[in-house]
Amino acid sequence: MMNNKIFDFINLHNGEDLREKVLENVKSNISFRGANLWILACAIVIASVGLNVNSTAVIIGAMLISPLMGPIVGAGFALAIYDFELLKKSAKNLLIATILSLVVATIYFFVSPFKDMQSELFARTSPNIYDVLIAFFGGLVGVIALTRVEKGNPIPGVAIATALMPPLCTAGYGLAIGNFAYFFGAFYLYSINCFFICIATFLIIKYLKYQPVKILNQKLEKQIRYGITGLILIMIIPSFYLAYNLLQEKKYSQKLEQFIANEFTNKGYTLIYKHTSFNTNPKKIELAFLTKKFDNEEMKLLNQKLIEYNISNTKLEIKQDAKDLKSEILNELGNQNKVLSEKDILITNLKKELGEYKIDYTQILKETAILFPELKNVSLGKHLITQNTNSPKTITVMVYQTSNKTKIDTEKIKSWLNQKLNTTEIILLKQE
Repeated sequence: MMNNKIFDFINLHNGEDLREKVLENVKSNISFRGANLWILACAIVIASVGLNVNSTAVIIGAMLISPLMGPIVGAGFALAIYDFELLKKSAKNLLIATILSLVVATIYFFVSPFKDMQSELFARTSPNIYDVLIAFFGGLVGVIALTRVEKGNPIPGVAIATALMPPLCTAGYGLAIGNFAYFFGAFYLYSINCFFICIATFLIIKYLKYQPVKILNQKLEKQIRYGITGLILIMIIPSFYLAYNLLQEKKYSQKLEQFIANEFTNKGYTLIYKHTSFNTNPKKIELAFLTKKFDNEEMKLLNQKLIEYNISNTKLEIKQDAKDLKSEILNELGNQNKVLSEKDILITNLKKELGEYKIDYTQILKETAILFPELKNVSLGKHLITQNTNSPKTITVMVYQTSNKTKIDTEKIKSWLNQKLNTTEIILLKQE
């Protein structure tokens, strides 16, 4: 009695839609012609723009309008009910959609002036086992919702979670910039999503016991099962390897942070630059500090200490040359697309404004004392005047003292200041 209640509680047959209607709905969403083709192309452009400008909201919008799920679910259905004509049609349309998407994304990124690797793009280049889980369980939710009378909210969520569009666009980005590592990484993620959505569909349709289109002999059914198992292994094994690499990278980063904290920041050294190269052999850590300088013996000791923190195959370099350090910091800031804070912008503007009024008059005053000894207590400065107009201008004012009997050649002084300060806006003012 209790078992029946539990089974009834989790029974997928409750709320199930008419199977003929479900199958008809699946078939109608397979084709990529006319409107579907235009919608797909537009969705690819929107997703590419979102990835290009690093906008998560735009990427989500593209995933919601994408019709890519249709042929993938159709392939899973066809495989479950042994409808090989439907399977052939689904595979053909998925291939058309994939090629079109790659072409559109490649063209977009090729003509786009912004080709920097954004975080949203980079996130799609290294799939792992977690992406397999997302695709599989997302596919389960999608096909369960598809077979219900009340479709509910899962379908948009599945479109977002399984994320078919961004990997395809990232693959196009890889082709556009000629980086095949990005292309293969992103296309592998797209393949994982397609395959495990298809497998999830296959399993649910088998569980719901949809009627096969044709009866197959035991040998052919066994071959299909072996083929699916083999494909699952082929698709899933690289993801385990990538997940292992990701785990090792995180452990390495944690050890590195501990090393930097214990050996530098906890000792009061101000770290102003850090860069880690994972793709070199040995790996390289580059650091720079605000004031602290290290000699060769200290550098040797620090490299030896890396072993104590289980950081192997790694070389520590500390940037200490001022010119190289400035260049490295500027490059790093550019790579990370950092912008000046409001405070920095304000300081820059104030410095610029101050530069318009500031005169380095020390040397000029020394020369004035030699050339025009009759001038006493000379001072120079810049003043902003409006002259009763809406267009203010800056003038240079020289204030001086002299005896009443001394004649001053003001034109000569103005001409000299004109040459020294490169301005004709000069006023001489005698102070009584």
